[in-house]
Amino acid sequence: MAPTQYTKITLAERPKEGITDTTFKREVVPFDLKPGQGQILVKALYASIDPAMRGWLNDARSYLPPVKIGEVMRALVLAEVIETGPGSKFTKGDIVSGVFGWTEYGVHNDSAAEKIQTQPGVEYLDYLGPLGATGLTAYFGLLEVGKIKAGETLVVSGAAGATGSVVCQIGKKLGAKVYAIAGSQDKCDWLEKDLGVEKAFNYKSPTFHADFRQAVGYLDVYFDNVGGDILNFMLTRLKMKARIVLCGAISDYNTSKPKGLSAYTNLISQRAKIEGFVVFDYAKRYPEALRDLSAWAKDGSLKRRFHVVKGLDNAPEALKILFSGGNTGKL
Repeated sequence: MAPTQYTKITLAERPKEGITDTTFKREVVPFDLKPGQGQILVKALYASIDPAMRGWLNDARSYLPPVKIGEVMRALVLAEVIETGPGSKFTKGDIVSGVFGWTEYGVHNDSAAEKIQTQPGVEYLDYLGPLGATGLTAYFGLLEVGKIKAGETLVVSGAAGATGSVVCQIGKKLGAKVYAIAGSQDKCDWLEKDLGVEKAFNYKSPTFHADFRQAVGYLDVYFDNVGGDILNFMLTRLKMKARIVLCGAISDYNTSKPKGLSAYTNLISQRAKIEGFVVFDYAKRYPEALRDLSAWAKDGSLKRRFHVVKGLDNAPEALKILFSGGNTGKL
């Protein structure tokens, strides 16, 4: 039996800095959804919570247009097909992924959805994590932008997060010496004991800088998820021809006046590179990445952890968790 109403979370106002209780609006609306030709009606199961979502709230030029005021909050979602329109390629009961947003139900064109097939050793949630955008980001960022090689020194910030944890593991698989940066002792323990990094550093430790200099010295590749003071420090630790992969800058997303870089002249003296990228740049090559990532997931060598917050009503609070460092693994 179809519901009589459903919930959606829309953007109420653009946050000037951090997300507040008035950033989003919860709306309960009559259920009047019906798929048309080549369309599907889906029920949301899980929504991916990612740092990039904060950038989508800003009215600024970027790789995607900003979410509009009054619009359902954009998010990658895992959903179940509950009804198909005429000519749809999907079947009722299919599990699909797509950018369906923070809404319990929605009607979408077939072209906006991708059918998810489970495999031995792989679960549905993996398609929002290591076999989804975060895993692809880690793969292409490290291999194509970072151009990591066996024997090189790789440093990863935000290393206990969804992307960072996959970067660490790919680096290890390719024979790099991997050093991780995270924000708690528990996260550092997980990175060392479960993921096998050479050493993990808690950036909140009063001896962080000294500990890093002593244990790591200088680096070949820095995979940056945080920006800010950590990026500035890493700019002082570059080897000749080092590469910085600029994936994210979570420390600066909630401020209207980022500090900017002060140690960038080391890029000149060390003939180093810093390069930003967006995973969509590699869309045509997703199949090759997924072959590797799927194989590693199936054989158990790609470890992952999920942090699940229950209830669509709690999606705004879940997004805040990313910026407090409250999650380990994929949120």
